[in-house]
Amino acid sequence: MDIELLRERSRIFKAIRSFFDSRNYLEVDTPILAPHLIPETCLEVFKTEYLLPPDSAGRERRKEYYLVPSPELWMKQLIAQHRTSIYQISKCFRNGESTGRLHSPEFTMLEYYTIGATYKDSVAITEDLFRSVLPTDAPADVQPPFVQMSMEEAFQRWAGFSLYTVARQGREALAAEALRLGLPVADFMDLGDLYNLIFVHTVEPNLPRDKPVALMDYPAFVPCLAKNCTGSLAKERWELYVRGIELANCYTEETDSEEVRRYFAAEGEEKQKKALVPHQIDEQYWRVFEPRRDRDGKIRSFPACSGVAMGLDRLVMAIVGRSTIDSVLPFPMTGQ
Repeated sequence: MDIELLRERSRIFKAIRSFFDSRNYLEVDTPILAPHLIPETCLEVFKTEYLLPPDSAGRERRKEYYLVPSPELWMKQLIAQHRTSIYQISKCFRNGESTGRLHSPEFTMLEYYTIGATYKDSVAITEDLFRSVLPTDAPADVQPPFVQMSMEEAFQRWAGFSLYTVARQGREALAAEALRLGLPVADFMDLGDLYNLIFVHTVEPNLPRDKPVALMDYPAFVPCLAKNCTGSLAKERWELYVRGIELANCYTEETDSEEVRRYFAAEGEEKQKKALVPHQIDEQYWRVFEPRRDRDGKIRSFPACSGVAMGLDRLVMAIVGRSTIDSVLPFPMTGQ
């Protein structure tokens, strides 16, 4: 990385901090090692060991830890304790992905949670963040306002059918649509797998590239910790695409402790079946969302909030006009 690109990367990070500081978000700094993680079947993690001093009998002691794929695990615990909007620029780690154009096993994440906000509020906040961070001569294809498009609209436009009408008919109906589009369907594929197959091959490549796109209302049959949209099969979730590249993911955060417990149970079971690197899951994490008594003796629930996770290396890519993530990393993994 040349010195001018290094300076621009530094400018972007400073501008991000200035934006959130000016809005009274609290910057936090949470661990990158964790004894347990949120179960997510869509990603693999790194495992390491802490070598403890030998016990009194001289026996070796070890404890497993994991490099965090996101600071979410810790940040939600801080929200439960302090009920304030927070942000963090953090190193994160994901295993089992190729290095190069869009992926690096170690990358930089911006994660921010806004108290009292919904996913729709977070669109406006993220647009304001872009306005604050982008240079004055930034090209139109990275500038806000974002094009807002529902997943249903995107499927109708580029896959040629109503995602939620077909999904209500069940797995076989969605499999038939995939076959109609010339996509290979395997017997093991469930509703979520089929949706992802069609999305990746038919919808995602056709998203507009002349403006950033906030793709809204993701299907509820793809598990995540976002609230359900009332009266539909969607969740209050969006992802941001810039020049066709996924840049950020946003939820109206699920705050109901029982819903979180069910998610951990179901997703945790799947994770342990399928993971290349199984990890420990805190079966009591859902209690973070239970009502608790504050210092004044009042009972308070986990606050309504919206969270956004943004890949900062990809943001730098977009701003400086590079096409690969390793070109904007000070020490790219492909060079090691």
